[in-house]
Amino acid sequence: MKSLELLVERIILSSRWLLVIFYLGLVAALGIYAVSFLFKLWKVAAQIFVYDEADMILAMLGLIDAALVASLIVMVMISGYENFVSRFDEGEKEGEVSFLGKLDAGSLKIKVASSIVAISSIHLLQIFLNTQQYTADRLMWATIMHLAFVASAVLLGYLEQIMAKLKK
Repeated sequence: MKSLELLVERIILSSRWLLVIFYLGLVAALGIYAVSFLFKLWKVAAQIFVYDEADMILAMLGLIDAALVASLIVMVMISGYENFVSRFDEGEKEGEVSFLGKLDAGSLKIKVASSIVAISSIHLLQIFLNTQQYTADRLMWATIMHLAFVASAVLLGYLEQIMAKLKK
């Protein structure tokens, strides 16, 4: 019976390697998103003398938003692999990402929530800079959704702080 238990445990532990498929899929998605970003950048560059200041600000916010989404993908890939599949073998070598080995599942949730709030903030700012294109209801719901993201991030941070105190 003990050998069956060991076999089941090995299978379950080995199944974490299936997550690699998801992380490689995120790498592919990041590559596709990079192409999309370059297309957006090209459109902005082509319109540099056509856009007025407000349009240029909106275009820059779109590029910043894309960079934040890409950073979020990278953060999830690296920390997810580190936390759930295997540690990176790089050690203290040149080019090491500073947060390797420092993001546990709790701090990853906080960083993801913070990134979502930042992305939501940019979308809300884009909406407010284009208020003439939105109804009052849409403005209200966008603001409520953003506040829900902020409240969720604050609550996650608070819960993580409580958990850290309990661990000590």
